[in-house]
Amino acid sequence: MTAPRVSVVICAYAAERWDALEAAVAATREQRGRAAEVVVVVDHNRDLYERARRRWPDLAVVENAEAPGLSGARNSGVAAARGDILAFLDDDAVPAPDWLDRLLAGYREPAVVGVGGAIEPAWACRRPRWFPSEFDWVVGCTYRGLPEHATPVRNLIGANMSYRREAFAVLGGFRLGYGCDETEFCIRLAQRLPGRVLLYQPAALIRHQVPAARATWRYFCRRCYFEGGSKAVVARLVGAQDGLASERRYTARTLPRGVARGLADAARGDPAGLARAGAIAAGLALTAAGYLRARLGVAAAARARGWAGQLPARGARPRQEGAP
Repeated sequence: MTAPRVSVVICAYAAERWDALEAAVAATREQRGRAAEVVVVVDHNRDLYERARRRWPDLAVVENAEAPGLSGARNSGVAAARGDILAFLDDDAVPAPDWLDRLLAGYREPAVVGVGGAIEPAWACRRPRWFPSEFDWVVGCTYRGLPEHATPVRNLIGANMSYRREAFAVLGGFRLGYGCDETEFCIRLAQRLPGRVLLYQPAALIRHQVPAARATWRYFCRRCYFEGGSKAVVARLVGAQDGLASERRYTARTLPRGVARGLADAARGDPAGLARAGAIAAGLALTAAGYLRARLGVAAAARARGWAGQLPARGARPRQEGAP
C-alpha cells in the first residue's frame, strides 16, 4: 500500500511567540517520519505572516481566511493542505522525534479516522505544588485519568491531533469559536460516521509550553469556569448524552480518586496534598458553575455567534447518520 501523505498544520497568532514557533517548525521538519508538507497558518497578524513567509519560503505559509480564532485558522490550514492525513500542532508545542511515526501507525487500521497523542506540560516556572495533575487540561495538556496505552476515545485534544481528510469532507470543518471546538468536532464525527474510531496514542508525545501566567490560581479558576461554559454549548449542539459522557466518568471516578490521593499525601507529611485536594474540589465547583450559567444563556450565545440554527431542540439526541 502507498504510504499516506501527511500535512502538519501549525497555527500561530502572536509575534511574542516567535521563538516557540521556530522550535515547533524545526522539530516538525526533523521528524523521523517526514511530513509531505508543513502548513503555517497565521491568524490575522499581517506582520507575523510576512515574517513567517520570509523565514520559511519553502513552506506553505498562509493567512487565516475565516473569522479570527483557532477554529478558523485550522480550517484555513485544511483548505491549504494537500495531505491525506492532517496533523495539527500548536505553535508553542514541540513534538518528540517519533511523533509523526507514532500517529501514522494508528492509521494502519482502516476504521481509524483520527489519532491523537499525549501532551506533556513544559512549565516556564516550577510546577505549582497545589496544581493537581487531574486538571492539566487547564493548561492544554493531557491529564491524570486518560488511558496509558493506545485506546479508542470520544475526542482528541487540540494541541496534538490528526485526522484523515475524509473527516473534513464529511463535516466541513471546525466550528463554534467558544472553546472545546475539537471536542465538538470529534463527537460530530462519531455521530456522522458510526463505527469509525478515534484513537488516543500516548506514545505520540509533544511538549507544550506553559507560561508563568498560566501557573496561577487566578488563571486556574478562570479557565475552569470558561470550560464549564464551553461544555454547555457542546452539550446543546451534539446532545448531552454524547457531549457529557466522558465528563461524567471523569467526575465520578478520576476526581474522587484525586481528592483521596491528595488527602493521603497530606497524611504522609506533604501539606501540598491538601492544597491539591482543595483545588480539585474548587475546580469542579467552578466548572459546574460555568456550565450552569452558560446553559441558561446558551441560546443567546448561539444567536450572537451565528450558529443558532445548529442547535437541536432541548433534550433531543442528534440522529445517527452514515457518510453522505
